[in-house]
Parts: sequence; C-alpha cells; structure tokens
Amino acid sequence: MSSDGTVCWGLIVAFVKPFHALFFVNDVRISFPFAEVERVSVPWNIIYALFVPLSVLLLVNFFARSSAAKHEATYLAFFISIALSQLLTDILKNAVGRPRPDLLSRCVPSASATTTKPVDITACTAPDSRVLQDGWRSFPSGHSSFSFAGLGFLALFLSGQLGAFRLGTRDLGRALVCFTPLVGAALIAISRCEDYRHDVYDVCVGSAIGMTVAYWSYRRHWPRLSSHRCDEPYPRGSIAAGREQQGDAAAAGWQRVRDEEEGAVDVGYEMETLRENRG
Repeated sequence: MSSDGTVCWGLIVAFVKPFHALFFVNDVRISFPFAEVERVSVPWNIIYALFVPLSVLLLVNFFARSSAAKHEATYLAFFISIALSQLLTDILKNAVGRPRPDLLSRCVPSASATTTKPVDITACTAPDSRVLQDGWRSFPSGHSSFSFAGLGFLALFLSGQLGAFRLGTRDLGRALVCFTPLVGAALIAISRCEDYRHDVYDVCVGSAIGMTVAYWSYRRHWPRLSSHRCDEPYPRGSIAAGREQQGDAAAAGWQRVRDEEEGAVDVGYEMETLRENRG
C-alpha cells in the first residue's frame, strides 16, 4: 500500500496543477515576501521526519532483538503513515487551491490589474513556473502533515515500547521521551508560518492530518497504548479489537463462566453415577 501511495503522490506532484482560487491584488494576507531560503527545506524535512524516525525504529528493534513479525509491523505501519498522509495532503492542496501568504510575491500582478474585484492567474506577470503554481497550494501544510506522520508515529511507537501510558504507569521520564518527537514536529510546522508559506490554519489542519493518519496506521498493527501488551503487535490475521478485549479481560481476572448447557452433560453423568453407587 505504501508503494502505491508513493507512486500516486509522485504523479500528483509532477503533473497535476492546483485549482487557482481568485484573489485581490491588494489583499494584505497574501502580500508577504517570498522566502528564498526556508528554515526547514523539503530535503531537511525528509531527513527530520523520515530518516531520523526510521533510524530510531531500527535501533529500538535491533537492541530489543525484535521478532520478524515485529519488524514487519513497525516499518509497514510507518511507511503507510508517511505515504498516505502525503497523498491526502496533496489531493487537498490541488483541490482547494488556496493562495499562500506570499502569493503576490510569486505572481507579481500587472499594474493595470483591478483592485476592486478578485482576479485570476492571468493577472500575474511572472512566468508560469512551478514556483507560481505552488502559490495556490497553501491548504493544508505539507511540511506539517509529513512531520507529524513521521515523528508522530515515532512518538506512538516509543510510547508503546516503553509502556509510558500503560495502566498503572506514572513514569514522567518515559512520557517526556515519547513527547520529544512531537515537539520536533511542532517546530517544523511553526517554521512554515515563519517563512510565510502558510498561515496558522494551514499548519493546524496539516498537523492534524499527519497525526490522525499516524495514529490510524499505528493502531492497525498495534494495541492501544494503555494495553498491558502495547509493546507487541497484533498476531497476523487476527481481529485486533477482539483479541485485545479478550486479553485485557483475562488480565483483569475475569474468566468465562460455563453456562448450564455446557454443564448439562456432566451434571447428568454425575447424577447417574451417584444412583449406581447407591444401588
């Protein structure tokens, strides 16, 4: 699934142009300068949110001497989180076509463009390039969704392996370790506002998409973080929720009580044996 998502994402980025929403040439919300040097560029975002979490996942599983099934559940869920979040984000970017805060710097509107009503892309004097087209991909933030899909997944994985939220656990140190990747993801998201690539709304929605997909992908393979078995993935082919509920009930000391129909044969047998002994 992750490979299919990656292919679709690449096709969208390479060939699909965004919807060009109308804009006002005197709109101060899209009149910010174009940042030539970004605080967190795309390559660095890939390093921070893909390779750094992947390295931590590899190290944790290596030192824990994890089984092949655990390796598979870890990396499969991680790459699905990354690929699916970006696929959804880029579909929304192109469908919504919201102008970026620096659109006017990319567009360079014609001096004769009207200021009393909205105009379209034809009012731009800048050449039709990738930079100009990207000016209509503000919502949601791709950096934010990517960072939370990768680093957010890492936070979930560490929480499960360390048992930070297991019932009865109150270790602040473990909780802080698990919280650290989320701080990194948040800083990446905030940098997009500082570069005037997005506003707060774009960043918040992008972050929510990334974290939601990360949690969804994680829970497809791993129990909830409060489970006493949160450090082990679900068995292959099992019904996750049913297995987890049964395991939690047994751990709490609840056992299935044999009903009357199950005991009917044994009870009849015992009564017949008693009669024979008396006779």
